[in-house]
Amino acid sequence: MTIYLPELSHSDTQFPDPKLALAEPNGLLAFGGDLSVERLRSAYRQGIFPWYSYGEPILWWSPSPRAVFVPDTFKPAKSLIKFQRKHQYQVTINQATEQLIQLCADTRPDQETWITEEMLAAYKAFARSGHCHSVEVWDGDDLIGGLYGVSVGQVFCGESMVSVKPNASKIALWYFCQHFISHGGKLIDCQIMNPHLASLGAIEIPRTTFQDYLLESRDASMTAGCYDSQQLCTS
Repeated sequence: MTIYLPELSHSDTQFPDPKLALAEPNGLLAFGGDLSVERLRSAYRQGIFPWYSYGEPILWWSPSPRAVFVPDTFKPAKSLIKFQRKHQYQVTINQATEQLIQLCADTRPDQETWITEEMLAAYKAFARSGHCHSVEVWDGDDLIGGLYGVSVGQVFCGESMVSVKPNASKIALWYFCQHFISHGGKLIDCQIMNPHLASLGAIEIPRTTFQDYLLESRDASMTAGCYDSQQLCTS
């Protein structure tokens, strides 16, 4: 099957309308361009994200349906509450963002990861620009998991989760949901549904619904201090 896709220009950061994304493969919108801070910011503000593997051009996606968490309905399982009460892992925000992004890449086999060297460099730069944030989980001085993603107004676009020890990413999501709500957050995007996300309570909504919500929320402000480097939970 032949696929015809728009190729992005290197001279500007414009994207095709997400409504033009393919149905198969679901959400594929365009290829090319670069992973500059300016282009990534433009993409996320339109509900578009890069996802590709080694040896492929940069591919840009806007799938439908869209997997999301509604954070004020997130409820940790009783077993997770019991686990955290026993282990007392510490949870922080933006205290080791580049290290967490690197950990997400290092824990995946090279042939399976989409976090290429180019993506690593891009999201570390995006973090330094203040748009990409991490939630870290610690066992003592050891970073054992967490998540990272991109802030777009009152929406948080999750990119990747990682657990070196059991339940670390679940604990990161649990504490982040509480923190996110308390600072005015409305929706957590997790892009494409998978069994792990579904088990945590993610739901699917149409792309049009997600786009409408993003348009309403992307210029709204979180309350002060949301993404300051801080501790959310200490032992």
